[in-house]
Amino acid sequence: MKQPIMKYLSKISVALGIGITLFTFGCGQNQKADAQNIKTPNSANKRNISDAKADVKLDKIKLPENFKIEVWAADIPNAREMTISEDGIVFVGSRQEGHVYAVIDEDGDGKADTKYTLAEDLQMPNGVAYKGGDLYVAEVSRIIRFKDIKNNLNNPTFEVVYDGYPTENHHGWKFIAFGPDGKLYVPVGAPCNICESENEIFASITRLDVDSPNPTPEIVAHGVRNSVGFDWDPKTGDMWFTDNGRDMMGDDVPNCELNHITEAGQHFGYPYWHEGSVKDPEFGGKGGVQSDYIAPAAKLGAHVAPLGMRFYEGDMFPSEYRNQVIIAKHGSWNRSKKSGYVLSSLNVDGSKASGEKVFASGWLDEEAQEAWGRPVDVQEMKDGSLLISDDMAGVIYRVTYSGK
Repeated sequence: MKQPIMKYLSKISVALGIGITLFTFGCGQNQKADAQNIKTPNSANKRNISDAKADVKLDKIKLPENFKIEVWAADIPNAREMTISEDGIVFVGSRQEGHVYAVIDEDGDGKADTKYTLAEDLQMPNGVAYKGGDLYVAEVSRIIRFKDIKNNLNNPTFEVVYDGYPTENHHGWKFIAFGPDGKLYVPVGAPCNICESENEIFASITRLDVDSPNPTPEIVAHGVRNSVGFDWDPKTGDMWFTDNGRDMMGDDVPNCELNHITEAGQHFGYPYWHEGSVKDPEFGGKGGVQSDYIAPAAKLGAHVAPLGMRFYEGDMFPSEYRNQVIIAKHGSWNRSKKSGYVLSSLNVDGSKASGEKVFASGWLDEEAQEAWGRPVDVQEMKDGSLLISDDMAGVIYRVTYSGK
């Protein structure tokens, strides 16, 4: 029986960690945090990054009027997915570096001062998720957990929660997040550009009960080539996700997608249909008719590589941004003229997504066709400002608004 994607119930944590002193107290929704004075212990894995230099060109970034972008943290090599604790610690995964970081604004001035390296030599630890004081990290084939992480920054250890995901590296890096049902959502990308896999767990999104003594992945969505970003609509509780379209069909086909899940078990077309209406030249004849599959809620452009996405819930930005989806487009790698390398925003109303606009651009020099940065993920802080990770520049930016 198909199960609905349940409405989100936020959980508030009011526990204060031993070993971390908070001089400004507050509580907030999971993954929404603001700057607080945090004092952390010294250790061999701790580094002061307050004076770290960033090789960026912020003067090239274009934003709407009265928005401002700054470097929030530098020296975060290959920064990928982010998650935030209730007291403002930003945890960051990487893909090529094999590291996981905790990044902290200790003095509350709006810029990070401290970086802890929590783990090294992991296998593409792209995905990070925080719940109940514990940090979860996704490698290619396993999920690991750092228990009570904020009280163990100086001595981090982890346990293996599940180690049965496929070992293929192609699209093996994972974005993870906890859903409304308290389960950890974990995508499994297709192990190829285009193929039909015998194992149904490939090209899927799964969910895992991390509290079970023997967790087993349940497939929530089929036909998902490579999702590296998703979130839940705060109004409806429905899950939305980005998906990267296949290569080698030309510069403009197929579009990457923004998709909307309404019940578990839906199929989104791959490898048979792309962008809802483009039949695959190799595998299209092996699947069903177009109407058998869920069409995307929005087409995002060919080869733009949409990765992290979040619904904006804050009060800092103008009211029209509230409940909009903000998507990081990492940028194309093999298009004759590069595309992506921007942040875009879309309006979401029920099952409809429309009105896509470029929110931030400038990481790509259009004339020279050279990029100096690539946005990967977005995360909203409790004050409503927006963090953006950049795996090419190795930094995290912070976007604020001052027009009120």
